[in-house]
Amino acid sequence: MLKAVILIGGPQKGTRFRPLSFEVPKPLFPVAGVPMIQHHIEACAQVPGMQEILLIGFYQPDEALTQFLEAAQQEFNLPIRYLQEFAPLGTGGGLYHFRDQILAGGPEAFFVLNADVCSDFPLSAMLDAHRCERHPFLLLGTTANRTQSLNYGCIVENPQTHEVLHYVEKPSTFISDIINCGIYLFSPEALKPLRDVFQRNQQDGQLEDSPGSWPGAGTIRLEQDVFSALAGQGQIYVHLTDGIWSQIKSAGSALYASRLYLGRYQITHPERLAKHTSGGPRIRGNVYIHPTAKVAPSAVLGPNVSIGKGVTVGEGVRLRESIVLHGATLQEHTCILHSIVGWGSTVGRWARVEGTPNDPNPNDPRARMDSESLFKDGKLLPAITILGCRVRIPAEVLILNSIVLPHKELSRSFTNQIIL
Repeated sequence: MLKAVILIGGPQKGTRFRPLSFEVPKPLFPVAGVPMIQHHIEACAQVPGMQEILLIGFYQPDEALTQFLEAAQQEFNLPIRYLQEFAPLGTGGGLYHFRDQILAGGPEAFFVLNADVCSDFPLSAMLDAHRCERHPFLLLGTTANRTQSLNYGCIVENPQTHEVLHYVEKPSTFISDIINCGIYLFSPEALKPLRDVFQRNQQDGQLEDSPGSWPGAGTIRLEQDVFSALAGQGQIYVHLTDGIWSQIKSAGSALYASRLYLGRYQITHPERLAKHTSGGPRIRGNVYIHPTAKVAPSAVLGPNVSIGKGVTVGEGVRLRESIVLHGATLQEHTCILHSIVGWGSTVGRWARVEGTPNDPNPNDPRARMDSESLFKDGKLLPAITILGCRVRIPAEVLILNSIVLPHKELSRSFTNQIIL
């Protein structure tokens, strides 16, 4: 028997995802046509012996999350429950706090997945590796180039046994090109080191005699408090993958993740990809169109385009490398490139909405997305264009490398600006 835990964080997290996370919790943002964490749930549901999937975070259980969980339970015929933390407890605090729920029924092991990663989730391969040689912690690892590895948790492994000898979260100098994917397989005994950290935190809090230390004791960072401390003690091992993997920290990385997932649909969900039909729009590459969207036959879509529920795409529209969220309207002959068009937004005829992609270097197979800041030297860096929800763009204007906050009605062109 197996279980899976998906760590979804909370509203204080995902700030780099604004303005898109204003309308919907980040884990429910649609990537390649389905909510971000549905990709995780689909992968978990395909593992034989999976009995239950738990979501842990500190979002208020609002209507969107409740509806998603109900729909997912029906679709995958699995119990899927949300466990709300009383405060932000870090990547390991929620696992320890809800340990009784996780271990109920006596699972032989449980997967732990961060919600903000895009992957092909080689969970069965991890399970096979775990069953060959059982250890408390099995981490999924991949490779990054020397420079970008500093942005991730770095793993030094024994190449023969794959034991993790050394682990450093976001080191200041190069340590290893193997990085942590944020996807784990834990044995039930993995919760013992979490208990040790919790008790140590409690003692530290009592020594400081600070009455407000709670929930300080409950805050456990898996990476720094557990992996770094236990590396080299024969408890943590790494399983390397060469499959797709990317973090989803910013809106630009959501667009890149959408491209990776749409490419995977060729194998996993060919029914989700739009086909070129006579009398239908011209499809180039991988495109997802929601069944309720109305797309004019003279529109040209793709590659890497995702069109949400109830979207209207007018005659002569050109869409490439973009996500159009539900209820948006693209009037005749608009051109949308490297952009995300928000819920219920309208783009006027002959308008052009364009961004600058921040994709990994295609000539470096180990390159990853750079989640850089929006600004450099006081200037907005060129990035994808984001229209928040219910934004109105007039006809015949250009919106380039800009972020438009929700409910704005623009009257002219903008370049390299955040429009508040």
